[in-house]
Amino acid sequence: MSTMIFGIGTDICDVRRIRESLARHGERFASKVLSDAEFATWKMRSARWPERGVRYLATRFSAKESFSKAIGLGMRMPMTWKVCEIANERSGKPILVLHGALKQWFDEQRLRAHMTLTDETDYAASFCVVETLD
Repeated sequence: MSTMIFGIGTDICDVRRIRESLARHGERFASKVLSDAEFATWKMRSARWPERGVRYLATRFSAKESFSKAIGLGMRMPMTWKVCEIANERSGKPILVLHGALKQWFDEQRLRAHMTLTDETDYAASFCVVETLD
């Protein structure tokens, strides 16, 4: 099987902006950006330690931005915030879980994504490589 790079995306997100958006819009902001599963995780983390919830939301925001850049769609259909989910393997490695029309489009293109996320003090960053499967 040979692979070729389809696209590369990167993003850096100011955690302070995410914190401000949460203060201004509350849960509505998180529910717009996060899938249902991510929203449940965010609620759990935020309840225990609010700053951990903010960082979780910032890394997911960044990861979805970098993925949308790697696939070349930006935030245009079928790419939407809620149908793109960033989950974790048991090891902690981030993995992409797609839903609905985005999953169908991605599968039809025969693509695979690799994602990495990080956060440090005021910033969350992500990097995504999407490759074709042949």
